[in-house]
Parts: sequence; C-alpha cells; structure tokens
Amino acid sequence: MGRDNNRRSKGRREKPEYDQKLLDLARVTRVVKGGRRFRFRATLVIGNKKGRVGVGVGKGADVTDAIKKAFDDGKKNMINIDVQKNTISHDIFIKSGSAKIILKPAPKGRGIVAGGAVRAVIDLAGIKDIVSKSLGTANKLNVARATIEALKILKDSKTRGERMK
Repeated sequence: MGRDNNRRSKGRREKPEYDQKLLDLARVTRVVKGGRRFRFRATLVIGNKKGRVGVGVGKGADVTDAIKKAFDDGKKNMINIDVQKNTISHDIFIKSGSAKIILKPAPKGRGIVAGGAVRAVIDLAGIKDIVSKSLGTANKLNVARATIEALKILKDSKTRGERMK
C-alpha cells in the first residue's frame, strides 16, 4: 500500500517557485602541498518571469552542492522590477567593472534581442521585448551582475518619478 502512494505523488510534482538557468559551471583549482584540490563554481540566474530575478554564485566540492549554494545566493540577491507592456520604460546604459550594458525598450513582438547572460537575466525577469548590447567583457558572471544593476536603475527611476509627483 505504502509504495502505491509514493508512485502517485511522483507524477504530480509541484512546480518550483523560481525558474533557474545555469550560466556557468567552472572547475576551480587550488594548489596545495599534496597536489591540486578541485572545487566547482556555479553561476545561476533565478526568476519567476513576473518581475523577480536574481544572480547567485556558489562553490562546492561537487556540482550539485555548488548549484544548490548558487540557488540560495540568488534568492538572497533577488530584485523586483516593474514590467510595463512586456518591455522596460526607458533606455539604460551602465558600466559595472569592465562590463558595459545597453538596454533599450522594444515594440511589441520584437522579442528578446540579447546574447548569453543578458538574455538569461531578461528572460527570467519576465521582459518579453527588449534590445540589448553587451560591451567590454565576455565574463558571464560580470555581465549578469551588470544587467541586474541596470534593472535596479530602472526600478530606482520609477520610484524617483513617483516622489516628484
């Protein structure tokens, strides 16, 4: 009897609260007296496609441990953004470290014109139409963090406008 109940519950797994996309998985080496010690670093983007998105990084002895830590870190660093008409409200240019990101609103139906890390962040944030360009660096972690910073600026400008009224 007990086994039948377990079988049924397997078919109806709950949908997770956040979608996730693994941006980068790197094997990191530390040289010690006896040789090399290997660990894994996972860079993960999580979001609910309704205006909440975050980037997390985690290191662990094995891949699953690193991914779990990155998921928890991403949850801690989540931001809320306001998505109007499936796009952003204005142009944004940001320089964060060596990463330069340009985000521009796009008309309905244009889709996400972005590459790599920017696309992952924008998609999981729930923005459907946007044009972007990433300049300066190809480092996925830095580009993802710069995109998050750009979306924070978007949020700040919205609240600034409300204060002026």
